Amino acid sequence: MEHPLLLDYGGISGWIILLLLGGGSIASFIYQVQKASRLVMLGASDNRFDSWGARFGEILTGWLGQKKVLRDRVAGTMHVMMFWGMLMLASDMFDLATANAFSTKVLPESLNGPWNGMVEFGYSIALLGCIAAFLRRAVFTPEKLKGKSQLEGNFILFLIFTITTTCFIVESSETPSTTWEPIGAWVATFGLSDGVVIGSYWAHMLAICTFLVLIPISKHMHLVMAFPNVFFHDMNPMAKMLPLSVGDDGKAVPLEDLDIETFGVSQYSQLSWRQLIDGWACTTCVRCQDVCPAYESGKSLNPMQIVHDVRAYANEHAPILLKGEVPEESIIARFTPEAIWACTTCHACVDACPVYIEHVPKITDVRRHMMMEAMEYPEQLNVALGNLENNSNPYGFGAHERGDWAADLGVKIGEPAEYIYFVGCAASFDERNQKVARATISLLKEAGLDVGILGMQEGCSGDPARRAGNEYLFQMLAETNMMTFEELGVKRIVASCPHCFHTLGKEYADYGADQLEVLHHSEVIAKLQDEGKLPNRIKNGRNITYHDPCYLGRIGGILEEPRSVIGGVNVEAERSGQDSFCCGAGGAQMWLEEDADKRVNEIRAKELAATGCDTVAVGCPFCSVMIGDGLKSIGKEMEVMDIAELLWDQIKAKDEEIHATSEEE
Repeated sequence: MEHPLLLDYGGISGWIILLLLGGGSIASFIYQVQKASRLVMLGASDNRFDSWGARFGEILTGWLGQKKVLRDRVAGTMHVMMFWGMLMLASDMFDLATANAFSTKVLPESLNGPWNGMVEFGYSIALLGCIAAFLRRAVFTPEKLKGKSQLEGNFILFLIFTITTTCFIVESSETPSTTWEPIGAWVATFGLSDGVVIGSYWAHMLAICTFLVLIPISKHMHLVMAFPNVFFHDMNPMAKMLPLSVGDDGKAVPLEDLDIETFGVSQYSQLSWRQLIDGWACTTCVRCQDVCPAYESGKSLNPMQIVHDVRAYANEHAPILLKGEVPEESIIARFTPEAIWACTTCHACVDACPVYIEHVPKITDVRRHMMMEAMEYPEQLNVALGNLENNSNPYGFGAHERGDWAADLGVKIGEPAEYIYFVGCAASFDERNQKVARATISLLKEAGLDVGILGMQEGCSGDPARRAGNEYLFQMLAETNMMTFEELGVKRIVASCPHCFHTLGKEYADYGADQLEVLHHSEVIAKLQDEGKLPNRIKNGRNITYHDPCYLGRIGGILEEPRSVIGGVNVEAERSGQDSFCCGAGGAQMWLEEDADKRVNEIRAKELAATGCDTVAVGCPFCSVMIGDGLKSIGKEMEVMDIAELLWDQIKAKDEEIHATSEEE
């Protein structure tokens, strides 16, 4: 039969009908995409034009390879089948829109068979993925989709179903090859009438045109924006915050030279252009919401909503924004202060996002404005921040007390040493965590390391101030610590606090610590065990589970070393490793009071208690406090111990056993 595009319909050429359909849908698509692009480019500058090789590599694995999408094996596989299928069948549009001129006149004849095979395979896997996705929505509905409108998603699936099924009918009329187009050849055996083929062709083209119209005005805009979002994602270490101002040397501008009129973000255009792309790249897959501790505990923060707010705000205020004016509504009001101050900065949302959306930086940038310019922040933070400013620790103790816990350990204090143990505020002043500091120093000395502490010369790393938005105070603390490091020639630091580990190791480089090597105590101890300088821990009747601190595991990438130090874990928690659930203390939440019915640590405590173990091993002083309190709150008796304590207790017990034996002899 003659190609449907070459026929006349009521005196109107098929070419004219396609031109009207295709031209209208393409014009609509281009208009909406250019509008979104103009709104994105209103954002502040953001240098994302480095590391080209790594960026192209991430495109291959993250965008094309869909590695983060596939972390959800069920939904991810369905999405990947449709994504890869649509990529493979896309070139068929040239053939369908040219009455087969592409395959017969442009494509070399030798490639015709393989090309047809690729196209049919693409249609096939897209169809299978579409059917599976619909069954998941309609029959095996996951809890997170129940009670929510499925209209948009289901209509898109209907369009994909129409596109993929009608192609086989059209294909069946073109003498398909049984080798390269087996499905088309099979459909041809039904002897479908010309009318069915013609109707299928126009249904196919209408579905494609409708899809083009809907893409930029729906969540499926991610089909356009996911590529730049992945390509321009932050190549810095996860959770690394940027200084207030960066000089020509790439380093933070010193406080004494700082000349800034505004702090943080309060308006749409103060977000960077890359942060704004996030609003159009979101797939509404709900993964960020699913892993957010604030959301799960019932607080007002939903990381997905923060991203949706960016796009909704832009679209609602587009006429004003595109004229270069500032809407009366601030982006802070759209996010809401309650949501902004609920974030623990655990970065679970960022880690889970399949299209590399950066939720947390938006929140911390807004906090900077609210803290340093608007002065609109939770009053409870005043005590901790005041103590940081006056005493360089959030507890308010005098600096002269920082090294008291080590008075009888014979450790160097304020002297040069190969390893400096950066104790941190919690282990310096909190009685429970002082035991961790003692165990850590004892282990390092047992292994024969030249180790010292800074004592009263140590100041807070600044993590609480920075995550709370007081960047000025953070930089003051960082510059003071850097002066101490330089005076003592500090080159290698050991930290038992993941927040210090992250801040000193990943963020102090902006303040001159390029050559500073920062290790978590679990890394050092595990290495010493491998070298035979410390014993391996043996099972001693304890049943142990391990809680991965966010800033150590997910953010720091230290997952195996803590487990190695304690000789392995008896039972892993439901959420562990990179997917561990936050204890609730990060993002300065340690210094804020939670509502009794919205406590993150209780959720985590229940998960740890469900393992049936009697001991929770931790590698963070904040996690130790929060999990201990959470277990008490839910009435569960489990001992919470740092990994260093577990190993040191074994060594002490062995020494006592040897001593007792020698006395008997």
